[in-house]
Amino acid sequence: MKKLLFLLLLSTSFAFSQQTKFQKIDSLLTFLNTNNKFMGELSIIEKGKMVFSKAYGFADVESGKKLDANTKLKIGSITKTFTATMIMQLVDEKKLTLETKLSKFYPKIPNADKITIHHLLHHRTGIPDFLNDDPTVGEFIYVENKKEDLVKRIENYTSAFEPNSQHKYSNSNYNLLGYIIEDITKKSFSENLNTRIVKKIGLKNTLFPTKIDISKNEGNSYFFDGKNWTKVPEWHSSLSFAAGAMVSTTDDLNLFLEALLEGKLTSKSSLEQMKSMENYYGKGLIIAPFEDRKFYGHTGGIENFRAAAGYNPEDKTGFAIIVNGDNYSRNDIMIGVLSLFYGSDYSFPEFKQFEVSKAILEQYSGTYKSAAFPMKIKVFVENGNLLAQATGQSSFQLTAKSETEFVFEAAMIQLKFGENKMNFKQGTMEFEFVKE
Repeated sequence: MKKLLFLLLLSTSFAFSQQTKFQKIDSLLTFLNTNNKFMGELSIIEKGKMVFSKAYGFADVESGKKLDANTKLKIGSITKTFTATMIMQLVDEKKLTLETKLSKFYPKIPNADKITIHHLLHHRTGIPDFLNDDPTVGEFIYVENKKEDLVKRIENYTSAFEPNSQHKYSNSNYNLLGYIIEDITKKSFSENLNTRIVKKIGLKNTLFPTKIDISKNEGNSYFFDGKNWTKVPEWHSSLSFAAGAMVSTTDDLNLFLEALLEGKLTSKSSLEQMKSMENYYGKGLIIAPFEDRKFYGHTGGIENFRAAAGYNPEDKTGFAIIVNGDNYSRNDIMIGVLSLFYGSDYSFPEFKQFEVSKAILEQYSGTYKSAAFPMKIKVFVENGNLLAQATGQSSFQLTAKSETEFVFEAAMIQLKFGENKMNFKQGTMEFEFVKE
């Protein structure tokens, strides 16, 4: 494992103040990359000009192939913004309406006669998420999922709630929208993407892939196991499809969102519909606030890729990040980048770990279970570090914050140990585990 280089923090404040905002952003991302916290791309667009575009780390660690600004990486759920844009184009062309029922296309899906295109776009359908709600997802995540097979799977799900009664994010909704695009146009999702968006606004590195191809300047995703960056297995693109399978670059994401939010891809009324929020979610768009600014965009996560992109029509500025080596909070990276860009107060993070004796770490070793959590979590010591591993998942190294509290910042996981027990927090979720 590379040694932490704190020398970057020891340069004088005067020297740092003399750097341009772009040099400061570059210093931050270089610092994170040097400390094995981040690999990926970042670009910034301002008034139609790409003012920052740089990549850090490797596209393929095993061969030593480095990332560059044109390396195509998976963008996860930012795919949904492209899908929603094409749906709204079909609405503009009067080939579809927002009130068209799902039953017109897939009548066997529960409540299809009550679910509209509007509900699908806003995640108000009650259709369970095949990725997060289906306990058998491990059986089909790495294999080809034909359209008829995934539709059949969705038909067999029990509706979670009455359509339009509440909001629940579901990848199933956007895969169905992708199928509807194909059904109406009689063309593949990829063909529609190319003609309706990519060629229309001159994107160079955005596509619907079949499999990662390093020879075509595409990149893998990695997690840091405490010593090395380890490659994460690739999901089959047919599964995530119109909900999350696309690849792109940060430059292309900025160009796409700028074109969309400046009215170059849909009618003005359709754009306003996309920006209209219900339960903080529009039609393929979310709002990301920073201080008094409002960015329209989306986030994404697939395998160990993490992405975020947003555009502020008021100051005509956009930011896009795609992470392919995820060992630090994407949100915290973007707060740092935005703070440095806009001149807000910001201090580099510190990665110095609280020292915990090996004897205490060994006390925490063991397998923990919770009646409320579907997997057991194994905790163990390796090379003087505490690691955790959920059943069937990759292990991850924990960072000590005190003798009893440990975190895995990339996934916002917090563990607090007591005598033969462990408290687990992730975001708003919290579980109590006991040692077997």
